[in-house]
Amino acid sequence: MSVKIGTNKKSQEGSEEAVLFLIKKNSKLDELRLSAEQEDYLKSQIKKEKELVSLGSMDKVCAVAVDYGKKDAIARREAYRKLGASFCSMVNAAEVNTARIIDLSDSKNDWYDVAEGISLSNYQFLKYRKEEEKERNPLETIAVQAKHSSDERMHELNCTVASVFWARDLVNEPVITLDALKLSEEAERMGEKAGIKVEVFNKTKLEALKFGGLLAVNSGSQTPPTFTIMEYKPKKAVNDKPIVLVGKGVVYDTGGLSLKPTSSMDTMKSDMGGAAAVMAAIYGAASMELPVHVVALIPATDNRPGEMAYTPGDVIKMYNGLQVEVLNTDAEGRMILADALAYAAKYDPELVMDFATLTGAAAMAIGQYGIVCMGTAEEKVKQSLKKSGDEVYERLVEFPFWDEYKDLLKSDIADMKNIGGPVGGAITAGKFLEHFTSYPWMHFDIAGPAYIKGNDSYRGKNGTGAAVRFLINYLQNRAKK
Repeated sequence: MSVKIGTNKKSQEGSEEAVLFLIKKNSKLDELRLSAEQEDYLKSQIKKEKELVSLGSMDKVCAVAVDYGKKDAIARREAYRKLGASFCSMVNAAEVNTARIIDLSDSKNDWYDVAEGISLSNYQFLKYRKEEEKERNPLETIAVQAKHSSDERMHELNCTVASVFWARDLVNEPVITLDALKLSEEAERMGEKAGIKVEVFNKTKLEALKFGGLLAVNSGSQTPPTFTIMEYKPKKAVNDKPIVLVGKGVVYDTGGLSLKPTSSMDTMKSDMGGAAAVMAAIYGAASMELPVHVVALIPATDNRPGEMAYTPGDVIKMYNGLQVEVLNTDAEGRMILADALAYAAKYDPELVMDFATLTGAAAMAIGQYGIVCMGTAEEKVKQSLKKSGDEVYERLVEFPFWDEYKDLLKSDIADMKNIGGPVGGAITAGKFLEHFTSYPWMHFDIAGPAYIKGNDSYRGKNGTGAAVRFLINYLQNRAKK
């Protein structure tokens, strides 16, 4: 469940709270007002360089986070988020509904990172659980006492967490209740809430516009495709040209006629993780009222082996007129992204970024520990993106983007084919998409971190909301320029 984060200088008399003190190794312990026994125990743990020390008793949850000053800035911030996740577990185990962070270390970000770790860890997807109310986490509120806290930063954090939770909900929702039509309705619902203009192209409109890639992937489905446009345009935007976000919205992927094995199909409700990321990011930007003009484009469909499904060997004419020979119908994400990327040119964008659970090759290369990226944006833009990735620990790994990989996409009968062969699969997928771009562009393959089967600290389990925090951070930084 979502947690409300705010500044609260004093605890309510008679209220039950879990307290986390943030201190430095050499802090005066008398400020913590501990019992003699607790203080002696804490000193012994500091000697052992324990970073999180539980001082809880039978009637109170109390812990101390100790800063030993060893980590670089990026690793430090991540350590405090994970520390927050550990504290969240203590709080919920004790069935306490308020967590109080008291920062005595005079740090700028420690309290923020701990609060972020606590709040993101408190996420649950209980919609289909019979005992939903009984299983719901007790934690409801995080109160912060910190020198460098502010209402503005609290608001930013609340908006970011709400955006990540929405993305996680979308990814965790099964296709039986979240098909392409319902995904567009979700965009409309949340867009109205945040003041975002939303337009949805139906199948008739897509046929008139000749969105060949999206229509081909959809041809085996009984549910029509959608193409959703979300636009947040504040009056005093810092960018003259919009930043366009494109998200792969394959709400379920069987592989089509190139059918996946059952074990590979089990989690394919998550194949719209890219769509969830861009929808949640533009929602976050609008909720924060960032002065940045942002557009999100979401091509959406399921990929099914129906009787009219597109087949290996078909040649598909795309939105921009290029003819693509389909050799694998399971390489469907690039087909729908290609139409959206070509459409993005109409905005004369400052930068286009697409996000997709696109290739197993990306997941195999770096696992769940980062985001594979590549593209044609200039170096200073790439550095800004990498900086944002580091700040929120959704780190970017840039793959080579040499033209030799484009040669692997040459077709005997069409302008290109939709797969590049057994080597460099993540890169050839990117080179395929490059054919449909005419502007500064970056491609982000989130196949590794978007959906994970084991619990990973504050990222949780199953849908993680990967790339949402990275994108919001980048837009926040762009708003300051």
